[in-house]
Amino acid sequence: MPGKYQDIIVEIKGRIGIIKFNRPKSLNAFGGNLELDTIAAFRELNDHPDTVFTVLTGEGRFFSAGADVKAQSEGDLDQFANDAEKKIAYMQKFAAIAVQEMMRSMIDHRKVFVLALNGPAVGGGAGWFEGVADIVLAVEGAYLQVPFSALGLVPENGSATLFAQSVGVRRANDFLMFGRQMTVEELEKWGLINRIFPKEGFHDTVVKFLEDQLEVNDGKSMMESKRLQNAPLRDGRIMAVYNAVEALAERFVNGAPIQRFADKKKLLESKSKSKSKL
Repeated sequence: MPGKYQDIIVEIKGRIGIIKFNRPKSLNAFGGNLELDTIAAFRELNDHPDTVFTVLTGEGRFFSAGADVKAQSEGDLDQFANDAEKKIAYMQKFAAIAVQEMMRSMIDHRKVFVLALNGPAVGGGAGWFEGVADIVLAVEGAYLQVPFSALGLVPENGSATLFAQSVGVRRANDFLMFGRQMTVEELEKWGLINRIFPKEGFHDTVVKFLEDQLEVNDGKSMMESKRLQNAPLRDGRIMAVYNAVEALAERFVNGAPIQRFADKKKLLESKSKSKSKL
């Protein structure tokens, strides 16, 4: 499969398909061709005749740093005739077809979807995948953090619903509303993380763990268990993705994220200038 993808690596190891984010210099932040590559890879592995597990993980020290705050555009709030026009414009902006199709491809994926957190996950990296995965494995010492409220945003791409389904409403609120950094050790106690493995040889350990499951358990039975669990949840999850886009657009109509992103960019720029003087 070399050459098929720009920003991910796809491997097949027996009955295990592996998708690996491969933008380590940018901490696997969303950008480049990452989202389109991920959609194509999920589609390819969904139809693969031999695999049972689809593993999503990352190359380097981060799973994903989410969006690049430095790349966020402040936009022009004076170009709209009224708030209704402004909201429609922002809904068109945030209803990114690639992101929505990536979420749908994970929600509808036939194989057992295993998220293997090889390092910290922030923002979308911590919010988009954990609630929809069937099994979540993590490297020791990793953490998750979603600064949605701090930036005047809302939980993105259905994560409010997906996390509530995984850990319950109050724990989901604690994580998504307050934005505190939580270790995978804490989240294992909450039931979001299934297993934690040592940092040394993490990816190999994940493969060995899944191979051990395949030695004991019938692959088709595991896939059917996933299908039966997820079937009644599917439509609600798809609707949750849409609802999050609508709520996010409303926040931008209010203008709060614009100012908070501007303040964050100034802070980052000032830190960068301070480092350059050293």
